[in-house]
Amino acid sequence: MPPATVLAVAAVGALALGPQLARASVRLALRDDATGAGPLRTAVTTVLVAAALAGALLLTGWRPATVGLAWAAAAGVVLGAVDLAVHRLPDRVTFPAYAAVAAALLLDALLLGTWPALLRAVLAAAAAFGLAALAALVSPEGLGYGDVKLLGLLGLVLGWVGWGALLAGVFLGLLTGALVSLALLATGRARWRTALPFGPPLLVGAVLALALEGPVPLG
Repeated sequence: MPPATVLAVAAVGALALGPQLARASVRLALRDDATGAGPLRTAVTTVLVAAALAGALLLTGWRPATVGLAWAAAAGVVLGAVDLAVHRLPDRVTFPAYAAVAAALLLDALLLGTWPALLRAVLAAAAAFGLAALAALVSPEGLGYGDVKLLGLLGLVLGWVGWGALLAGVFLGLLTGALVSLALLATGRARWRTALPFGPPLLVGAVLALALEGPVPLG
């Protein structure tokens, strides 16, 4: 796909969605539907959405799965913002993302015959969700149930790309979280017992894994 086309589509989509998603992130964090987003948050959200849409297009091109990946990426922008603000990953964002990604991947399989990728995605989502749920039961203070549901969603996306992408995404997410924690400890901005949001590192790990994976072949 020509880079100019990718940039144009991403820019138009971001300008349309960015302000809405910025408002949504503030309202979900504050639980106040009358609150608006400031100019800086709106600008940052719009830039992140543009990057997310461009990434989805570069990764998969024009196909049904692209819609699912773009939806997951936009949801990730909102989830990351809310988690950073109030350490919460709202189901109002996560559950619709599950449905949108699953529907897009199913349509992709119906039209392009990508049934093995769909099966792998479902198995990866179940594995990621199950292992995360077990970890949350063993150590509730380390992993919240919002993180468990997010890992299931990331498993669906990364698993569709490949098992390697899933493993890389989880590893890079854990590594990012560890590095951020160490940096905050070293600068005195956090203590050993300080609760830190785990969603943003997981999202960063997923993005890095997809970037390393490169374009997904059609079919």
